Amino acid sequence: MNIQKVSFSNKDDEKLAGRLELPLNQKPHNFAIFSHCFTCTKNLTAVKNVSRALTEKGFGVLRFDFTGLGESEGDFENTNFSGNVEDLLEAAAFLEKNYMAPSLLIGQSLGGAAAIFAASKIKSIKALAIINSPSHPSHVMHLLKDSAPEINKNGKAKVNLGGIDFTIKKQFLDDLENKSLINIVSNFRKALLILHSPQDKIVSITNAEEIYKAAHHPKSFVSLDGVDHLLSKKEDSDYVGHVIAGWASRYVKIPPFEKIRSKSKVAASLDMDEGFTTQLKLGDHALIADEPTSFGGNNFGPTPYEFLSAGLAACTVMTIQMYAKRKKWEVENVTCNINYSRDHAVDCEHCEEDSAKIDTFTREITLEGPLSEEQKIRLLQIADKCPVHKTLHSKTQIITSLLIP
Repeated sequence: MNIQKVSFSNKDDEKLAGRLELPLNQKPHNFAIFSHCFTCTKNLTAVKNVSRALTEKGFGVLRFDFTGLGESEGDFENTNFSGNVEDLLEAAAFLEKNYMAPSLLIGQSLGGAAAIFAASKIKSIKALAIINSPSHPSHVMHLLKDSAPEINKNGKAKVNLGGIDFTIKKQFLDDLENKSLINIVSNFRKALLILHSPQDKIVSITNAEEIYKAAHHPKSFVSLDGVDHLLSKKEDSDYVGHVIAGWASRYVKIPPFEKIRSKSKVAASLDMDEGFTTQLKLGDHALIADEPTSFGGNNFGPTPYEFLSAGLAACTVMTIQMYAKRKKWEVENVTCNINYSRDHAVDCEHCEEDSAKIDTFTREITLEGPLSEEQKIRLLQIADKCPVHKTLHSKTQIITSLLIP
């Protein structure tokens, strides 16, 4: 996984700590922000699992701690619901300045309510997904019902939530009461996905119904049957992440893989600002070649020498199986491992010079099946006759010409 530590400032210039999760094998086609639940943090297991399911589909995801929570600066007791919304706006501004303006916003529980308010103010947001979220921010009052009288009388009270003590001030309650989420939803003109569990004991399913009725199309609802409020089971949060990624792909712009102009079966294309990350066209297939990060690449794909080794490995197993089938020998599986002794990035610094090094491919073959020793020896001999093996052993010529675009 590719996780980067990031930080940005809230409106009071306090540092908010975040994690930016990026795809392993490509640049993000879109960025998303995750708005976590009340008193949770960016490191809640469900938050991480949903984020990683999205990165598998090419999204970059920013998850961060709201002011006064987790690793972020500030005092939680001095925050309110509006402050969470403002933190989300600052997160969006951070992504727009340093990476790409976010197009997807995800919110869980009260974080979903904050996400609705924030999405209405962030122009770049095209799609919003909320998970087990209340239809009114003041729904969180039921968590504070035993402390509400003390808060109203003394202006604040210490409340234990999830085993952690928090000081809640009256300004927090007042802010919750003054926010009308349904009014915001009724004027919402962005794609909305509501995911809610019928068995949620913290925020009942009726909240999802109220939000759905108030929203305009395009709107969608997914029932999370058997799921608890915080998506504590990994399979549940993984599922939610994959559902959101698939749904969002209809409403955010995902650029198609750029086709390479080519008259040949194999072609490569590399822009000047892409480092080593190279687009490949191999017949009807599109792939990426790259170099390891230790050589200045992004490690988005195999190196050129790894592709060369892969060609030898594939040709080896194809040739062995083809021969075995012709002989009616039962080779249940053949595996070929290739190791190449040279390092492409080092060699390429002296591409114009003849190298004194010897190109060495170490090939290890495993044969499975009821084979005699004589058959195994013969199949190893056949491996040396695979076309790619012969090509590597023969004298070759490379004829190069310059095409005018």
